[in-house]
Amino acid sequence: MYGEFKGKGLEILLVNFREKPDHVRQVVRERGYVAPVLLDESGDVTGKAYGVWGPPTAYLIDREWATDRPRGRAARLAGAGGPRV
Repeated sequence: MYGEFKGKGLEILLVNFREKPDHVRQVVRERGYVAPVLLDESGDVTGKAYGVWGPPTAYLIDREWATDRPRGRAARLAGAGGPRV
């Protein structure tokens, strides 16, 4: 999906949290991910910003930082322009 739609404005960011960098690199290689992978080692950013405390979780966020899950903290953040994670 990333390769097909990137040129049309779609951006996919894979966020991994509470993992060590070496492990994340290994998984990315093994699975052949091509989208950018971000790492939140402590899990604090993903947890506090989006209420994500365990995988898998997916959010669609548009160019105005509105999320497809307008509930709870995500709704408040989307209304405030969203975090720049």
